[in-house]
Amino acid sequence: MLELMISITIALILAGVTFIALKPLLNKSHLDSAYDTTLMVLRDTRNLAIAQSHQYLVSFNPGGLAAGTIQVQYQPPAVAGVLPPLQLVNNYTIPADITFGVKAGFPAATPDGWGAGITPIDFGYGPGQAGGSNTVVFGPDGGSYDTLGNYNSGVVYLTQTSDPTIYSSRAVTVFAASGRIRGWRLIQQAGAPIWAQQ
Repeated sequence: MLELMISITIALILAGVTFIALKPLLNKSHLDSAYDTTLMVLRDTRNLAIAQSHQYLVSFNPGGLAAGTIQVQYQPPAVAGVLPPLQLVNNYTIPADITFGVKAGFPAATPDGWGAGITPIDFGYGPGQAGGSNTVVFGPDGGSYDTLGNYNSGVVYLTQTSDPTIYSSRAVTVFAASGRIRGWRLIQQAGAPIWAQQ
């Protein structure tokens, strides 16, 4: 009986040490998953808009849904000059320990120059626009627009809520005219944080 208790104690200690050692890898895999999901949703939706010659909307943290949701909707063409209601294509979620968020210490120079690095979901940059939108619309030409048909560039940031540092952060940008989608990683260069394209 004593030998069995010693064996169980040793097994529990080894399990605890293993969990502690693997926790950073688990956190990184969640961040990578959220980043990959965000890139995939934006790129696939843009390709869908081009292939089907219709408008598709991507909204981050849409109202009425849980935080960490990315919603894709289809805009049917106008009938007699009236746009029908949007149709849901799919909802995607990122891991619960990852958020669309920003952290103190983000560099002033933002990825692709959109915004000031203080708004987690920051689309809506175009002529006469100041950002702050959580939605981007992809048109049949592959460009990105707002819901009124204006060019729409922007950025979304992904952060690990349990990581006090900023260097686990990622960003994804969309450039209006071309619809170009790029991924970014926050790195340290000469002692300062900068965004580096992945």
